Amino acid sequence: MTKKLPTGTSPKQPFSRTERRGSRRCKITQLMRVRPSDPEKDDFEDMRGSVSVSRSGVFFQSSEPGYEVGMRLFVTMPYSQGPASMAREYLAEVVRRDVLPTGMFGIGIKILMEMGIQHSYNFGAANSR
Repeated sequence: MTKKLPTGTSPKQPFSRTERRGSRRCKITQLMRVRPSDPEKDDFEDMRGSVSVSRSGVFFQSSEPGYEVGMRLFVTMPYSQGPASMAREYLAEVVRRDVLPTGMFGIGIKILMEMGIQHSYNFGAANSR
């Protein structure tokens, strides 16, 4: 039994990869702060802008060599030191680590859970009745 190719296709066409992502990605640049959550790992703090974002993951580029697939991270995004920032901290896991031609690393992370809103309080300007 032979399989017929659809009209207009060539047997030498490159094979297309199946999309495995559960949700679409948006090319959004958001500043984020990334730190390892495991105290046994070498500590680092990486301030990076995202390349693409989905509901459950983020892809970014980094020069930090300490990322490993399976590593758990604390990710604060969108990161800002402003007193009115709406930064949220998440627990995430590295699911992809690519060596890029530039010498940097392409890091894909999966968001596992939200840790809570990071508050900045200023009690000095409180008014009393």
